[in-house]
Amino acid sequence: MGVDQTIKPEISYDGFANLDIRAGRVVDVQPFPRTRNPSYKVEVDFGVFGRRWSSAQITHYEKDELIGMLVVAVVNFPPRRIGPFSSEVLVLGALDEHKGVVLLRPDQDAEPGSRIA
Repeated sequence: MGVDQTIKPEISYDGFANLDIRAGRVVDVQPFPRTRNPSYKVEVDFGVFGRRWSSAQITHYEKDELIGMLVVAVVNFPPRRIGPFSSEVLVLGALDEHKGVVLLRPDQDAEPGSRIA
């Protein structure tokens, strides 16, 4: 399979600027067996913006490894219904053909809720 070699159509800077991407700290991870692909329910703390849940296909990470991890997420998409669960944010990662989603993370500590530029 390898790396996806297609590039999506060009968008304006304003289109990108409309995304609200922030750092958040994982505070809870729960199994989510009711999905087609192995997933976790992940609760992320965004500081002054509160805690929000995401469904994430990141089961190659151990749950204990994820707790306390700083991640990057889009926080202004509408909630997405996945079975009985409402995924409120999109945790971002690079797609790897063997592991699936490899999380994007700041390389140093940042305050939860910090805007990603």
